[in-house]
Amino acid sequence: MRTACLLLLAATVVPAHAWAQPAPDDVDPQLARLIASIPAIDHHAHPVLPPPNLVTDRNFDALPVDNMEPETDPVAWRPDSLQLADAWSALWHFAEVPPLSPEAMKRLAASRDKVRAQQGEHYATWVLDQAHIGLMLANRVSLGPGVEPPRFRWVPYIDPLVFPLDNTDLAAANPDRKQFFALEDKLRAQYLQAAAAPRLPPTLEGYLAKVVTPTLERQHAQGAIAEKFEIAYLRGLDFAEPTREQAARAYSRWIGRPHPDAADYKLLQDYLFRFIAGECGRLHMTVHLHTMSGGGGYFSISGANPLLLEPVLNTAALRKTQFVMLHAGWPFVHETGALLQKPNAWLDLSQQSLTFPPRTMAVWLREWLELYPDKVLFGTDGYPFTESLGWEEATYIAARNLRQTLGIALTGMLRDREITRDQAAAIARGVLRDNAAKLYNLPSP
Repeated sequence: MRTACLLLLAATVVPAHAWAQPAPDDVDPQLARLIASIPAIDHHAHPVLPPPNLVTDRNFDALPVDNMEPETDPVAWRPDSLQLADAWSALWHFAEVPPLSPEAMKRLAASRDKVRAQQGEHYATWVLDQAHIGLMLANRVSLGPGVEPPRFRWVPYIDPLVFPLDNTDLAAANPDRKQFFALEDKLRAQYLQAAAAPRLPPTLEGYLAKVVTPTLERQHAQGAIAEKFEIAYLRGLDFAEPTREQAARAYSRWIGRPHPDAADYKLLQDYLFRFIAGECGRLHMTVHLHTMSGGGGYFSISGANPLLLEPVLNTAALRKTQFVMLHAGWPFVHETGALLQKPNAWLDLSQQSLTFPPRTMAVWLREWLELYPDKVLFGTDGYPFTESLGWEEATYIAARNLRQTLGIALTGMLRDREITRDQAAAIARGVLRDNAAKLYNLPSP
């Protein structure tokens, strides 16, 4: 009940200038007003702790992408993106236009710091209010002061438990994976310590019973409503279906030994992924999977094709587990949409809403809404990308763009007489919050 009240409050405090801009000709004005009025559930983001923990907080991601080798950034993420000016003006009352000189960057930082000091421990919730977000699912290693319920719900990371053997050979694949597997090994050590397991058990049965299941149950008891897999950064999404006996032999053969056989190790990973997914279903936690072209010049785009997940979605033992394809699988947008016919498959719009202009993204969003509108979830992927594009700007820009994208897609469907005005309103409410509220059993305002 308290969460519902806060969500209603969030709907009233959003600055008027943020959503009162005239709708473009391709958005029905009445529909635009409705979309602007609904406080959203942000299905996927990486909020950073407010001061005094702002500078030292690294728990916003298990695999931060800010130290990788340079990639070719999308235009929307670059420091000369004009979208930044809108966010800077709305959030910080900063009127300069990108790209900024070093002196201007100092002025921007001063403007941010002034607002942060004014908001104090309520700063992160203030950011949500500016983006008209009532509740955010926080993908973080842990929550912390200022990023906690009821406005934030926890989604921790479970990838480290899929890779319990020596990862030297996997880390050697490219420079990005070298740093990522070091981080995974470090986080797995934390999970072992929390499970009171000083070392990895010698058998798979022991590992599952003493480490994997207790970790999932502990995180669930601490408020986790889903588990996040960033596994597409570490390997492909092609999960075979080995038997428990096969996995147990591979585990026993290689635990504690260097350089495990690649085929044996993949078989073990495949089994552990499926086991974790099954445990999530038992605990009523959703599984989140990165399914979009990812950060870094070495990311395997083909390995993140959502169609690789079809055997998992078709597994009878996993039908009680709900899977969300984060970022909706671009460039495989048609494939992602087709998978929504699976009863346990969903997608969210995070990162796409920051990367693509509304008119571009509205094309494939309309396709998804024409087919499976009750499986589509609002999301921003608010993340501390760069000095110019912090999690605050990313959240604001993505939320604004996504509301306009939704308006364009639904207006086209309305004017083509595919849906009634009442149906358009229901779909809008669904995407913005009702679909997520249903999936996670969250209160609706």
